[in-house]
Amino acid sequence: MAVEFVAWPKIPRVENRKEFYTEKIDGTNACIIITEDGDFGCQSRSRIITPEDDNFGFARWAYENKEELMKLGPGHHFGEWWGAGIQRGYGLTEKRFSLFNTKLWGPHNPNTPACVHVVPTIHVNSVENAKQYLIDNGSLAAPGFMAVEVG
Repeated sequence: MAVEFVAWPKIPRVENRKEFYTEKIDGTNACIIITEDGDFGCQSRSRIITPEDDNFGFARWAYENKEELMKLGPGHHFGEWWGAGIQRGYGLTEKRFSLFNTKLWGPHNPNTPACVHVVPTIHVNSVENAKQYLIDNGSLAAPGFMAVEVG
């Protein structure tokens, strides 16, 4: 089975729901692809990428960490590639990949690859409270970085 591109769907903006919210990390959309047959690949928001035809070094990083990333299992694993040299940079000296699927990945899942992060969740009762939390406290993904995206 060949690696195939799958577009990341738009995330609807939700207003005033009693749930958790995630921090909007300002980077570039990225995805690890693992087929049922064990083929491995990468994509950006709009195309398949490779270490030779890359997007901010994501494919090169992914192939360097392929063995660990295979723990994700079959599927399209979407996230944000962010940090040094991408958008806001967050004051980091390195780039990071943060998975969007907070229910599947994170500290509660022992199969979460060591080389990835998960977008941080904010447990408040409204979008306005989530935005205010980030304005007051800064980034949860990069503690100490105050110029977060709240739009």
